[in-house]
Amino acid sequence: MKQAIRHIATSSRPYDVIQTRGRGRNRDETRIVSVFDPASALAGTDWHPHIAAIIQVERAIATRNPETGLLKLTHDTAFYVANTSLTAAIAAKAIRAHWGIENSSHYVRDVTFAEDRSRIRTNPGVIARLRSFAFNILMTSKASASTLSQDRYRAALAGLDHLLALITIPKR
Repeated sequence: MKQAIRHIATSSRPYDVIQTRGRGRNRDETRIVSVFDPASALAGTDWHPHIAAIIQVERAIATRNPETGLLKLTHDTAFYVANTSLTAAIAAKAIRAHWGIENSSHYVRDVTFAEDRSRIRTNPGVIARLRSFAFNILMTSKASASTLSQDRYRAALAGLDHLLALITIPKR
C-alpha cells in the first residue's frame, strides 16, 4: 500500500498545494502540503472505497545549534490518507493540530505522571490506561487557578473516591 501511495504522489499532479513556514526554538521549517486524488490508481484494492485523498507533506528543516551557530538541514517526506476529499490548507491545519495535541499530552503526562521513569514491567499497558483515565478526568475538571500537578496531588491525598467524584455522568 505504501508503494502505491508513493507511486500516485510521484506520477500524478496534485489537485491542491500549499506552502507554509514556521519559525521557533532554533528551527526554521518549510512545509509543502500536496493533496492527490487516488482516482483509479487504487481500483481493485480493498482500500479503494476508503481513501478519497492522499496527502504528501514535504518538510525542509533548518535547525541552528546554539553553541556553534551552525545550521543542520534535514528533509523529510510523510504521507497521509483521508477518507474525504479536502484542500491542502485543511489537511495542513489538521496535521499540525494533531501533533500539537500529541506533543502537549505526552509532555504533560511525562512531567506530571513521570511516565518515562516508570519501572513497571508487568502489564505496563494497564497502568498507562489508568494514567490516561486519570489524566483525562483531571484535565476536564481542572480548576482554573490550579496546575495539573496540584490537582493530581489533591486527588492522591483524597483517594480514588475523590477522583471518581469528578466524573459527571449524565443520568437518563
